[in-house]
Amino acid sequence: MHYPAALLFLILANGAQAFRICAFNAQRLTLAKVAREQVMDTLVRILARCDITVLQEVVDSSGSAIPLLLRELNRFDGSGPYSTLSSPQLGRSTYMETYVYFYRSHKTQVLSFYVYNDKDDLFAREPFVAQFSLPGKVLPSLVLVPLHTTPKAVEKELNALYHVFLEVSQHWQTKDVILLGDFNADCASLTKKRLDKLELRTEPGFHWVIADGEDTTVRASTHCTYDRIVLHGERCRSLLHTAAAFDFPMSFQLTEEEALNISDHYPVEVELNLSQAHSVQPLSLAVLLLLSLLPPQLCPTT
Repeated sequence: MHYPAALLFLILANGAQAFRICAFNAQRLTLAKVAREQVMDTLVRILARCDITVLQEVVDSSGSAIPLLLRELNRFDGSGPYSTLSSPQLGRSTYMETYVYFYRSHKTQVLSFYVYNDKDDLFAREPFVAQFSLPGKVLPSLVLVPLHTTPKAVEKELNALYHVFLEVSQHWQTKDVILLGDFNADCASLTKKRLDKLELRTEPGFHWVIADGEDTTVRASTHCTYDRIVLHGERCRSLLHTAAAFDFPMSFQLTEEEALNISDHYPVEVELNLSQAHSVQPLSLAVLLLLSLLPPQLCPTT
């Protein structure tokens, strides 16, 4: 490849902006759990793949697990810095969970957030809604609505989630919303017939990007699409690049037993292609190195 062509290729590649949003049920995440070396190592590698991750089933009463995990994540590979945003402990009894957002603070910032006011007590763990900035002009901000349903009331909670969407879209005057998390939306918790009757399925505009039938569970003995990501909004959908469950045991070469020490769920993720924003990006290291190799007569002048 000639120098000018190679330079153009790298500059174009440099301008492409892939932005990955993930949700992960970390299965009863405690300080004792993250203090185990293999668990910490795997959790860090999972989190480092994403620009925003909603971590669910954090049950650490000590308040030390997330700061420890954040410290190790920021030491990992230079893809940060990362920050966190945590909900209060949520639940109806002594069993309480926390939603935690991990996000790359040089690519996105929290603009606003609140815990949904569940005055009718429809949710075991009400959504912790957050609005994030995005590094592009097509979609400068996006609202995330995470939910971890209780298996005993999946249908009721997912129908209530539609009304959370209505409130959120009115609150921020936006239709660009992503609903995500462990919905328990399959197998014994919710039959296909009942799933298809949900308002989030029958009302127009909702795009379930984790397809029915995709396994989001670690155990070989189960095959359930519990974990979901649902997109709404024309701009948000127009930027959709890929969506999938992340098979971390296969990627990290873990046995089923080793993987179950991390979680019995796969993370689910959606990747948005923000390159349509055509925003000016700083030159990458690869481009700068290539420029340094160009003959003087081909180097750009100012």
